[in-house]
Amino acid sequence: MMKEQNRCYIVAEIGINHNGDIEIAKQLINVAKVAGCDAVKFQKRTPEICTPKSQWNIERDTPWGRMTYIEYKHRIEFGQAEYDEIDRYCKMMGIAWYASAWDIPSVEFLQQYEIPYVKIGSASATDAELVAACITSKLPLIISTGMCDAEMIDGIVQNVQTLNGTISCLYHCTSTYPSAVDELNLLAIKTLQYKYPDIPIGYSGHEAGLYTTLMAAVLGAVSVERHITLDRTMWGTDQSASLEPTGINRLVRDIRIWERARGDGVLRIYESELPIMKKLRRI
Repeated sequence: MMKEQNRCYIVAEIGINHNGDIEIAKQLINVAKVAGCDAVKFQKRTPEICTPKSQWNIERDTPWGRMTYIEYKHRIEFGQAEYDEIDRYCKMMGIAWYASAWDIPSVEFLQQYEIPYVKIGSASATDAELVAACITSKLPLIISTGMCDAEMIDGIVQNVQTLNGTISCLYHCTSTYPSAVDELNLLAIKTLQYKYPDIPIGYSGHEAGLYTTLMAAVLGAVSVERHITLDRTMWGTDQSASLEPTGINRLVRDIRIWERARGDGVLRIYESELPIMKKLRRI
């Protein structure tokens, strides 16, 4: 689906930067809409499945007081009421939404909504059962490849193909938050394009700054994804690697400028050049 577009599909990753507050989530949807993003993305988990049991009862200090880790995970996880409101609000705002599914019940949960994609994040990319559940769901599939080498990515792609699934976009990604510039390896986008010519290749970035994500679009990423936040100093593990409203505005602006400047590669004389030709050329 993404490959059919002649423009980069820009995704604002809200993830869990809403901190369990639906009003913050709606503010972030507003930020993405104003910036001109094509979609916002959330993360859906079943805390008891995704949190190792050995960590459940470890206590930690949070903005909501001291609580166990499993209580904290429930505190920041959206359920039916919140996703119903996200679905309603995004429809009202005219922006698409979807989510990463971290476990099979979360895939089943997301199936009730008319969303354009379901994503498997880098942490789950080698989870064959989760991949199979996503394919069974019939939701178009996106996969990130952070923490994967070439052999692992081959295994992921082959697993999807064996199950007669289709990858709507395969994101090149480095899974550190924030990622060091010398570990972004943006040329891997070209490597993946060459290796999988029938799969749209995108870029999911966790680096500080904007220009490297712009360069991913220049290198041909059909989609780019960046985390967004209202304020990088807010509570949460992903906040510091996220873009504030000014940042996502600039990123979308610069990618769209690049798309206008890119042209079609055909050598031509523009009508606007004709008066200059007449004035300056002697022959």
